Amino acid sequence: MFEKMGQTLADTGRYEVHIIGFPGTSQKTYPGIALHPSRPFQRISLERIRMPFRIFRMLLTLSPDVIIATTHELLLATVAVRLFRKARVIYDVQENYFRNILYLPTFPLLLRPLLALWVRAWERLLTLFVSRVIVSEQGYVDELRFIRRKAVVIQNKVKRSAIRPRVAQSRGGKRLLFSGTLAESTGVFTAIHMANELHEHDPSVHLTIIGYCAHANALRQIQEAIQGRDYITLIGGDKLVSHDAIMEAIAEADFGLIAYPPNPSTRNTIPTKLFEYLGARLPILLINHPPWMEFCAPYSAALVFDPSHIDPAEMLHRMRNTEFYTRNPGEEVLWESEAGRLVATVDDAVPG
Repeated sequence: MFEKMGQTLADTGRYEVHIIGFPGTSQKTYPGIALHPSRPFQRISLERIRMPFRIFRMLLTLSPDVIIATTHELLLATVAVRLFRKARVIYDVQENYFRNILYLPTFPLLLRPLLALWVRAWERLLTLFVSRVIVSEQGYVDELRFIRRKAVVIQNKVKRSAIRPRVAQSRGGKRLLFSGTLAESTGVFTAIHMANELHEHDPSVHLTIIGYCAHANALRQIQEAIQGRDYITLIGGDKLVSHDAIMEAIAEADFGLIAYPPNPSTRNTIPTKLFEYLGARLPILLINHPPWMEFCAPYSAALVFDPSHIDPAEMLHRMRNTEFYTRNPGEEVLWESEAGRLVATVDDAVPG
């Protein structure tokens, strides 16, 4: 929010941007942006329930012209502000929450359908009162038919200024990277399995796992899976990791791993780190998901693997002998190609 949406809107010189959210790891400031960190809270806690009420009161005080809500949990609070202020609301759909709740093991199996239907019902109702709905993929428009008339596709691409110069590559594929959200659903255990297989054939192979894990049980499983394996480094885990740190790790890696297991919740999405790896021209070890394979193919950016059948000797040979990035990615992977659409969307929402 800060690096892309916030800075893009502030750079126009027409908007004073206020960002309310979970306290981050960075102490960055930016002209035209005011940060309002919330109190830290656990994923399941009373403070999380109180937070929409706190944000509602803060919004009444700030009295903004446009509010961008980035989670379904804040939709009611932001829409309610319209009863007291002239604010317009934009809903930034970051995930298909219905499919996430229904198909991921975050909640008990028997509760998932009820919770998923409850969230979807609230979204259907409250989006009647928003001006626009921002989605990061056309796939979300196809999945969420009730937003079609209000949807604007703005892909979550990598900002040019965030990309770090790549350090000298080993060409041996020794430094593997798994970055972003750490969970079974994002493929972290597939990445660990890949590192184990490759390390057995080449002891110089090393895996860095960097990102935040929101679920204590998943973090414990990750820690157990890498225990005693000094060739795997975990950065973050139970602590948030700055985007700068992730981009630095990308610059230092030889290969980035994208290993989401097949799941309806991610079927029609493009992972943010795919844009980050392409923007940094980092070769990718890519799970065999056809849309992502097609996306990477024009650049010769990726080696595709089947997680059920990893041949480490053959994979290492391909990693060391393939010529990557025979065509360099351009503006199509950069945030700058989307920024104008964001500004136009907010401009249209400003009350007359």
